[in-house]
Parts: sequence; structure tokens; C-alpha cells
Amino acid sequence: MPDTPHLDQIRVPGDLKNRDLSFLNALAEELRAETIDTVSVTGGHLGAGLGVVELTIALHHVFDTPDDILVWDVGHQCYPHKILTGRRDRIRTLRQGGGLSGFTKRSESQYDPFGAAHAATSISAALGFAVARDLKGEHERKVIAVIGDGSMSAGMAYEAMNNAGALKKNMIVIINDNDMSIAPPVGAMSHYFARQVSSKGYRDLRKFGKHIAKTLGVETQARKAEEYLRGMAMGGTLFEELGFRYIGPIDGHDLEQLTAVLRNVRDADEGPVLIHAVTQKGKGYAPAELSDDRYHGVSRFNVVTGEQQKAKAGPPGYTSVFAKALIQMGEKDERICAITAAMPAGTGVDKFAARFPDRAFDVGIAEQHAVTFAAGLAAEGLKPFAALYSTFLQRGYDQVVHDVAIQSLPVRFAIDRAGLVGADGQTHAGSFDIGFMGSLPGMVVMAAADEAELARMVATAAEIDDRPSAFRYPRGEGTGVDIPAVLEPLEIGKGRIVREGSGVAILSLGTRLTETLKAAETLSAHGLSATVADARFAKPLDEDLILRLAREHEVLVTIEEGAQGGFGAFVLHLLAEKGVLDRGLKIRTMTLPDVFIDHDSPHAMYDAARLNARHITATVLDALGREEDAARALA
Repeated sequence: MPDTPHLDQIRVPGDLKNRDLSFLNALAEELRAETIDTVSVTGGHLGAGLGVVELTIALHHVFDTPDDILVWDVGHQCYPHKILTGRRDRIRTLRQGGGLSGFTKRSESQYDPFGAAHAATSISAALGFAVARDLKGEHERKVIAVIGDGSMSAGMAYEAMNNAGALKKNMIVIINDNDMSIAPPVGAMSHYFARQVSSKGYRDLRKFGKHIAKTLGVETQARKAEEYLRGMAMGGTLFEELGFRYIGPIDGHDLEQLTAVLRNVRDADEGPVLIHAVTQKGKGYAPAELSDDRYHGVSRFNVVTGEQQKAKAGPPGYTSVFAKALIQMGEKDERICAITAAMPAGTGVDKFAARFPDRAFDVGIAEQHAVTFAAGLAAEGLKPFAALYSTFLQRGYDQVVHDVAIQSLPVRFAIDRAGLVGADGQTHAGSFDIGFMGSLPGMVVMAAADEAELARMVATAAEIDDRPSAFRYPRGEGTGVDIPAVLEPLEIGKGRIVREGSGVAILSLGTRLTETLKAAETLSAHGLSATVADARFAKPLDEDLILRLAREHEVLVTIEEGAQGGFGAFVLHLLAEKGVLDRGLKIRTMTLPDVFIDHDSPHAMYDAARLNARHITATVLDALGREEDAARALA
């Protein structure tokens, strides 16, 4: 544990008031050390938080949170904020079952006014807070949004800025630029101009000048001249055109500079202001500074050496299997290309890019664009694979409908992180894609039961040229099955029988198949013989297989790693349409429950969702009226 005499004095942000600069600088070093030590134990997002230590201290020192509203974008950088806002005693429960969320979360603290784990939401939310504040007549309260330069690749950020500029509401947006992607060089002159244009003297002079310009009838010309003169000195002309007063760039690690500018801006009420702060990702921890990509999200690590805890050797992960299969397909067909939205390593597209650099595209945090870009590629005869996390694909759903499905364009959606994902929790769970993709006319929807099935689904999607398709697979390692050297495509809409039985049929979609087979073994101890089938396809359904299972068994149970309204609903619709439900079939659909499940280990989350082997066993026994046996199965 690091020595933290200054941090020990801070329980809540109010304890930061009336502290001098030397105290704040010492606090920054201790807060950085505390963050490093915490993440070394829990794992999580490290680099972004280290980059905003000084900014976090300055914000809570200058503003009166939680009365003043502070909205963080994404939440990757919120660990120092959590430490300073009454959660230090629980910080080492971060991302653990029953512990603190890895992101901001309204239900966790009054200092988290808005939850965030996806990018580019902060400015929109902050504008909502600003408008609500004014409608309630609470004009003295300040609203601040902090957004990273990576999030500025998302169109939503500019939609929000355009609206905020038009409404002219008093609000502050701080761009945390840790990649210098939009920054001119930071130096003494830019620091000088930033402090001057945020000062009261400059604002008073500006008001006087506006009055003179209005009297002379040259107000518009004078405003443009001022914008461009400041743009030449400091940059930020784009933001000025959107209606924001631009201040910066400033050094995001200089507490004296930060606090001075924030005070100036706090005391001015002149519409929306944008402060451009340049920071270093991983600041203060050499391994993170030298490799900011590897230290964005980390497993547990040794603080002294920076060496991350290696996972135990096991089967290859599903993402790796997808990448290898896609490369294999790419070697056979030069029309195959890959698109991802700021997640090349997370989706395996980086491996495809290393082999085929001209056919791989990272479009940034812009899922809507990614989908329509893929549609354009498909319209011209290429074979695009859009590799996106399930939770992020939700952001591009209108484009899936309008630009892909309606036009029957053969975009292939590789849906990573399907189902429950562990430590990232509710916001990153891939719960809904079976339902929202399966409801689209013409869409082919597959779910891999193991890594061999996933590899074959990549080959299957590569062959589908007349309509869009999607295949889903979870986070983490596979089951260890052998993957065939030659990947034979699956027959569209055809499942498979994995285990023959009688009396009970269990139809699984996706990787719950392993738990289903365990349940079938347990049921045999109860004198029941279970047929186990792998549906493979949520759309089109294997109608012959489903009708056979319904006809030849007393009980039919469907299982999926998705929300209500997905595969089970599709099967029920088919059985109702065919009149099978009129014949007394006992059917149960096992889905994710109608709640958002908190972060924990994946196994614990599926236990909470009642989708593990013991729950499948109990469901079958209960359907047969054996309630006491069902209760024992759950014990």
C-alpha cells in the first residue's frame, strides 16, 4: 500500500476546498499511486485514469460537486474520481462481484449524476442537465462534461455540440486530449492565450468591443474576426463555429494552469465553453506511458515491474478463432475485408490487418458509420465483415435496418462479446442482438456453440452473397474442441442433434450447449433420457428439427444467452403457427432474465441468470411436475 498522508485527509470533494497548490500537487502524486496500486489488484482500465489525475483534482477543487454536475464520458478514466468521492474504502472491490462498477453509475454515488460506459454521451447528457437546471431556475449551478479525444470521432458528440451552441446554454465541455489528435503544440504562448481569454479582464473588454461593433453595425464581421484571430493563436476554429468559446490547449497536468482557467470559466456566464486539455495517457507510471495501448485495460499486474498476470494456458479464445478463420477466408478470396470501430485488438481485426493491411479498416468510435461503410463496400461487390461487440452494434441499429437489411446487402456481422461478459457488467453485456437481428427480414442469424462451430460460421457467412448475415460468439476461451483445417460452410437454417434421447428435448443456441450436456447427464441420474440439439441458427429456424423434437418428446426446453424476445420467442411463434401448442406439449424458454445483471465472473453472472446446468435440470424436472426433485437440483 502506498504512503498517502494527503489523500488520507480527503473523504469527499468538500475536503479539497481551501487547499493550496503544494497540497494539491502532493495529492496528485498520492492519488496516482493509489490508482496504480488499486488496479494492480483488481485489473481494469488504468492508462486513462492516470492521465486525468490532475484534472480530476482541479475539477473537484474548483467546482461544488455534487451540486455542480460533473459528467464523465465512457467512464474508463473515473477511478481517481471514485477515490475522491467517498468510495476509497471500497475501491479495491472495483469490477468484482458485489463491488464498485468500473464505470460511473447513478445508483452507486450522488457524485455520479450520469452513468456511462459507452463513448460520446457526456455532452448530450450535460446539455440535458443544463436545460433542466435553467427550467428549474437553478441558474447558479454549473454543468461540466469531460470527453476524450477518441470519443470525438463519434458523430453524437458533434450533434450535441451543434445543439448546445444553438441553445447557448451555460455549460463547460473539457476535451481530454491524450493523443494530441486535435491539438496544436502546447507551449508558453498557448498557455498565455488560454489564461487571458478566460480571464475577467478579457471578457469585459470583449463585451465593450461587442457593444461598439453593434453600434457601428459591424457585429457579425467583428465576431468572425475575433474567432479567426483566436483560432490562429490557439486553434479551435471548428468549435467556435459550433457556438462554443474555445480555450486552450492547456497542459492537463499543470494544476496551477488548470485551476486558474477553471475558476475563470466558472465565474463567466457566457454560453457554452470548450476547454482543450492535453494529457498523457498513463501519466506517472512508466510501463503505462511507454505502452499506452497495452495499459488501457489491464489484468492484475506487478506494480514494480509492470508485468501483467498471464492467464492460465487454455484453449484459444473465441476472438482469436474468429480472426484466424477470417484470415483463412481472406487468403482464398481477396474480396473479403474487415471493419471495426476503434476495437481492432478487441475484435481480432488487428490480426487480419497485419496480414491484409489494405483490406482492414478501423473507423474509430463510429458504429453507425461502420455499418453503412460496410454496406457501401457490399454494394460494390466486396465481402465486408463488420466486427463489433454486441453492445456497440446497438449504436448502429438504424443503419443495420435502413442501409443493410432493406437493401439485402450481404454485410457479415461478426458479433463479439455475445451474452454476459463479466467484469464490464451491464453496459457491455451482449443481451439483445438475437432479438433485434432476428426480427429483420432476410437476415441470417447464427450462434456458435464452440470454437469449431464459430470457424465454420465464418466460412458460412463468407459464402452468403444474397443477404445480410450475423454470427455471435462470447468473450473468453473456447471449449478446446479441434478446429478442422478445411472450414466447410454450414447448410443455412439447419441445426444438429448432439445427443439422442427420449422424453425430454433440450434445444440450445450458442455456448450454453456445454451446460446443456451437463444437465442431460444429471437428468439421466433422475431416470430421464434427454435429446440435446444445437440449433446453430436463430434465423432461419430449422423447422424440421424443431417440429420433430416437439412431436417426439413430452418436454421441449430452449436455451439461449440472450434476452426475452429472441430465439425462444421465435420457436414459440413457429410452434403456435403449426398448431403444436394445441397438442399439450410442455415447453419452456430459458433466456436472460428481465433485469440488467451486475458485474461478476461470467459463471456467477450465468448463475444469477439461472442458465447454468443445475437450472436447466431443474427446469426440465419442474416441467414434468417433479417440484421436489427440481428444488434438490438447485440446492
